[in-house]
Amino acid sequence: MKRLVLFLLAACALDAVAALQVMDLKCESAVAPLGIDVSAPRLSWQLRDDARGSRQTAWQVLVASTREQLAADRGDLWDSGRVASDQTAWIAYAGRPLASSQRVFWKVRVWDGAGAATPWSAPAEWTMGLLRAEDWHAQWIEAAPNAEGALLRREFAVKPGLQRALLHVTGLGQYEAFLNGAKVGADLLAPGWTDYRDTVLYDTHDVTAQLAAGANAIGLALGRGMYHVERKDGRFAKFTSHYGELRAIAQLRLEYADGTVEFVGTDGSWRTQPGPITWSSSYGGEDYDARRLPAGWDRVGAAPEGWTPVKIATAPLGALRGAAHANEPLRAIETREPVSVRTLADGAVLFDFGQNTSFMPRLTVSGPAGATVRLVPGEVVKDDGSIERGTMGGAHRGSAWWQYTKATDGTETWFPQFYYVGSRYVRAELIPARPGGAAPRIDRLQMVIVRAAVEPAGEFATSNPLLNRIRGLVRWAQASNLVSILTDCPHREKLGWIEQFHLNGPSIRHEFDVTRTYAKAMRDMAEAQLPDGLVPNIAPEYVEFKGGFRNAAEWGAAFFLVPWQQREFTGDEALLRDYYPAMQRYFAFLESRADHDILSDGLGDWYDYALNSGKRANLTPPPITATAFFYEDARTLARTAALLGHADDAARYTRRATEIRRAYIAKFRRADGLYGTASQAALCIPLALGLVEESDRPAVLAALIRDVEDKGYASAGDIGFRYLLLALAQAGRDDVIYRLINQDEKPGYGYQLKLGATALTESWHASLGASHNHFMLGQVIEWFYQRVAGIAPDPERPGFRHAVVRPQPVGDLTWAEATQRTVAGEYRVRWERGSGKFALHVTVPANATATVHLPTRDVAAIRESGAPLAAAAGVKFVRIDGDRAVIEVGSGVYSFETPW
Repeated sequence: MKRLVLFLLAACALDAVAALQVMDLKCESAVAPLGIDVSAPRLSWQLRDDARGSRQTAWQVLVASTREQLAADRGDLWDSGRVASDQTAWIAYAGRPLASSQRVFWKVRVWDGAGAATPWSAPAEWTMGLLRAEDWHAQWIEAAPNAEGALLRREFAVKPGLQRALLHVTGLGQYEAFLNGAKVGADLLAPGWTDYRDTVLYDTHDVTAQLAAGANAIGLALGRGMYHVERKDGRFAKFTSHYGELRAIAQLRLEYADGTVEFVGTDGSWRTQPGPITWSSSYGGEDYDARRLPAGWDRVGAAPEGWTPVKIATAPLGALRGAAHANEPLRAIETREPVSVRTLADGAVLFDFGQNTSFMPRLTVSGPAGATVRLVPGEVVKDDGSIERGTMGGAHRGSAWWQYTKATDGTETWFPQFYYVGSRYVRAELIPARPGGAAPRIDRLQMVIVRAAVEPAGEFATSNPLLNRIRGLVRWAQASNLVSILTDCPHREKLGWIEQFHLNGPSIRHEFDVTRTYAKAMRDMAEAQLPDGLVPNIAPEYVEFKGGFRNAAEWGAAFFLVPWQQREFTGDEALLRDYYPAMQRYFAFLESRADHDILSDGLGDWYDYALNSGKRANLTPPPITATAFFYEDARTLARTAALLGHADDAARYTRRATEIRRAYIAKFRRADGLYGTASQAALCIPLALGLVEESDRPAVLAALIRDVEDKGYASAGDIGFRYLLLALAQAGRDDVIYRLINQDEKPGYGYQLKLGATALTESWHASLGASHNHFMLGQVIEWFYQRVAGIAPDPERPGFRHAVVRPQPVGDLTWAEATQRTVAGEYRVRWERGSGKFALHVTVPANATATVHLPTRDVAAIRESGAPLAAAAGVKFVRIDGDRAVIEVGSGVYSFETPW
């Protein structure tokens, strides 16, 4: 009997060990990244366990130089030993110094709440980049002057016994690399956008499989990108720039079985020629003449004619930095066929792909050599099928297109290299090789959706189809503007206007994992910061705008707020530590610009909405919005100082916030107790930020609600709309938000859908003079997830280690649900109401907890999984808060039911 008991106990222990699993290992927020060039990369993992209350009490990381060492449980680079901690993210490597290009293997195990160790995780790995400038065995080389596009090539020998080949490479403005006739990797439009005077990103690829013993060939194709933008021949350009001639740097590391290492780097032995790209611009398009492509140019034995020696570049550029932990690469995400095709009166062919999104076309064309197909993108078309240029930059600024000229009389397929755009339609113009000759024929045209390869982070749905369509409208605009920065639109500007990072931060984080994108954004902002402390409105600052378009406090607030959002959603405090001194410099600049603590450097409530007005800030002028964010900056800087242990700074910035608030109230409080112009933005921003005198709050809230309900639409714009949602939600008036959103008769989301929009437009009324793919006004996604479904991060316990679940059964909704994938794991929430009951289903990931706010005043009426609420079930009742029962839960799956 004793033996049986011991056997059963052992079996239970084995089950306990097997229950908690370590999954999803990441290095610097990426799976198996190549080219990590920080000396102490940070490691993360997730835990899986269906049991309630599952948690981690300790962890151990093994890091090894070979897969064999790791399999033998030997961490010859780092064995952390058992570390008593529940931390699963942002754990810095603390082992032996790592070398450039080194391949590193690692795994993790943890201990659960009972002290039992899990099995080791599956092995993971990362590859280092080049840690020191002297580790580059290569030189920057240049193509011919003023090249629109360029080809570079070299042949080299590989000895027998090759074990690994690693390519570190970049080209400016954009590049693609080729080995022995095949493209290297799947990235598009590389490298990521930066201010090339400060930073140039490079990529790392394991290319072992693309090489063979004997002769090999490497080739690079270059395009202009943001590196060189010009206005020419009626082509569209938002601005002009010229950082220098097209250039590249590449280093191929060859490791052999006998332990020897060889390098093939860019140097004076490389050759160049212009190649088939005859026009290349991030704004104007890309022209490609296939007749100019040298046969076999990227293979061994290419004919030498036309190739000339490269020039060694001498003009300085910024520091090379690995792209692996800077941002996600751009990739082809999905391919779509047109939903309709029609021939127009002028002989052009109009392709409708049914969705406005960021894309590049894949063209299959037949017809005579020299025939040309011009592909003109458009968001909106006129009745005659011509492109409406008003949404894409205006006809007076020129047009943009792709153009392909055939090389043979056969069928050819082409995919561009260096131009993408946001549009729904493509107008194909078929141009004969010579007047009166045969026109080419398009056999197939596909839309290849292109964006940063960020992972989806959330799902949301309700019983109301309009809300679901609104979510799709916004999400398409978010996705279309995900590149290596967040662009405002994927056609007419393609610039990183930084206010979107904070105003739309929560909304986009609920939908996509933009952890690395936001870290890069902070670096871009810091690099754009001027010596006097100003953080410009766009970063990278490819063009210097004037006045408020360069210096707007509502935009610059991102420099303070983005690091806090990063901490709140991911638990990462690095941005707060790294950029605190730069934040102080920017705040000092704002202080120098303020007049008795009133700041006027701003753009007001940009693109707000007033009937019959074409102005861009109609209702709320800059001093109201700029000073409000000046106050919020001071508060945020005080929190940052306190978190970092700078007590004197925290006290000083807290005092400054109090002084700015006093000045704001003195300046903008009116005799009637309202504020500023009493517009929606002038009322909601001070309400949400705490700038309103407490005694004035009821009147200000009432005036705000009255204005919203009298109008029936949101007049608040880019700056104000998020705070309209926040102010109403904080007051418990989600019913007002729901009525505002759930309509299509007046300007707003439903109105845009009714007009046929498939991505969120720049203006509430879908003006044909504004972009039709602009996520600027998309803050409703934050309300969908955090209020309607009811899942939000807890700022006091950041990184979703703890979530707040507080659903809002508003309006006529009968159910809502959301999934949120976080650094801590996956949360799920679903609620339903009907037949006198309210049901709430909650899933909390292992090693996390949640506070659940159930709509009921009667604790005794709460049933959990069919039984009365019981602490033994892993549920702890905390308190009654108004009409809510507040309950704490650990990890696991819960189903609550209350009377409704």
